[in-house]
Amino acid sequence: MPATNVLSDLRIADMTTVIFGPYCTQTLADMGAEVVKVEPKNGDDFRNVGKPANTKGMGPCHLTMNRGKRSVVWDMKSDEGQAAIRKLIQNSDVFIHNIRADAVARLGLTFEEVKKIKPDIVYVHCVGFGSEGPYAGRPAYDDLIQGLSGATMLLPKVDGNERPRFIPTAFADKVSGLHAVYATLAALRQRDRTGKAVHVEVPMFECITHFLLEEHFYEAVFDPAVGPFCYQRQVDPCRQPLKTSNGYIVIAPYVDARWVKLFDVIGAPQELEDERINDYRGRYFNMDYMMDRVQHYFKDQTTEHWLEVLAGADIPAAKANDFPDLQEDPHLKAVNFFQRREHPTEGGYWETQPPVHFIGAPKKEIRPAPRIGEHTEEVLAELGLSLD
Repeated sequence: MPATNVLSDLRIADMTTVIFGPYCTQTLADMGAEVVKVEPKNGDDFRNVGKPANTKGMGPCHLTMNRGKRSVVWDMKSDEGQAAIRKLIQNSDVFIHNIRADAVARLGLTFEEVKKIKPDIVYVHCVGFGSEGPYAGRPAYDDLIQGLSGATMLLPKVDGNERPRFIPTAFADKVSGLHAVYATLAALRQRDRTGKAVHVEVPMFECITHFLLEEHFYEAVFDPAVGPFCYQRQVDPCRQPLKTSNGYIVIAPYVDARWVKLFDVIGAPQELEDERINDYRGRYFNMDYMMDRVQHYFKDQTTEHWLEVLAGADIPAAKANDFPDLQEDPHLKAVNFFQRREHPTEGGYWETQPPVHFIGAPKKEIRPAPRIGEHTEEVLAELGLSLD
């Protein structure tokens, strides 16, 4: 499977676990960085999420989150482990971890201590909360950050069920991981300009609150506010996929002229004679009624039928896929997004291609996700060390 080679000169000492940090370092590995994942004896806990094919600690989420990395197991409380991590840092451009401040201080790996080991290190600390606030040092998980950031209140605004609910993906971890990617690259740019170490803090709570309020600050962004929080189109209960005779379809007419054309396409221009939707203002304020009338016609034909006629009328539309549908999606098949590989110990598995392409850049093969400590001796030898 091809990754790009644009970061092939970048070495990363990675002491992150679960999703937040590992998603960052996997993305950097996909771009060619050499990532050494330092794990405890039993490995990153995320290795045990999902049923493995053959080997304990080689669960499916580990395969998707830790590809492209090498794994070493070092006891950070031993003299040998301390010597190894310090030598690795000395030979790395980036040291990234998600260890809480008190624990990292006990390990002797604070920024000031690491800077003495490597004077131009990029030190990236993935934390739950910024160190200057009262929540600093608290444990943070995706669920907690979704609750604190307001994310759990989004679905109630859509369906009227007042119970707060999680967005059903680890989006707080993954979005924060992508913030960590650009922060790391920006810090490397600063390091290269100054030759000095750079300390980066990536706090989940702030990252996700920032992410959500980009549009959902909405009219409350003004002082005094001119309206409520929440970009109304995003929480509009009638803005949902439409049922067809064999599945669901998503439509995005958006501009008023396309809504008018849509009723011609579905063979029901007479619907626009209703005073509730016979002009622009009515269609804007009675979207729920208009969508209900559109749904009345859509259920009588297949998804494929509607995709064809809507494309002919230049009305944006797409099939509402379920996850099993994705491997048959014609576009994803054409770009070879899914590739079947053979893991040295786990057998066949599917891997998704890195979504960003660097056109014309050299390619490299992505190494499969490592077994616990698979590369311990190899990395120690490169560092001029050996196991006791």
